Amino acid sequence: MFKNLIITAILGMSAVILGAFAAHALKDTLSAEALQSFETAVRYQMYHVLVLLFVNIYEGFTEKQKNSISYLLFLGILFFSGSIYCIQLTSITAKSIWFVTPLGGLFFIIAWLSMIVIFVKKTRNN
Repeated sequence: MFKNLIITAILGMSAVILGAFAAHALKDTLSAEALQSFETAVRYQMYHVLVLLFVNIYEGFTEKQKNSISYLLFLGILFFSGSIYCIQLTSITAKSIWFVTPLGGLFFIIAWLSMIVIFVKKTRNN
């Protein structure tokens, strides 16, 4: 669990750094549309960092459940936000990695679905 929390803290810190970088250094470099895309990546990263904090401190999840959900969210951040960062900051085009961003979104969806299933099972058992 502490490994998950360390990774989560690093991802939270990097979201703040990347958000500040976008607001100050990229506003004159990227087009409005590209900057909006970058900000979406930062926003989704931070949203899921908050979910990761919840998952890893919530006592209703087993360690195995915490790890499974955390890994899905880590992969979601890496693929979804990471691919957008790559597209906006490098010469990599969206056409060359078109499948990566939606794959990240799929990891997010599976993580959320996993939590729904766990919560429904807990409701039925009570």
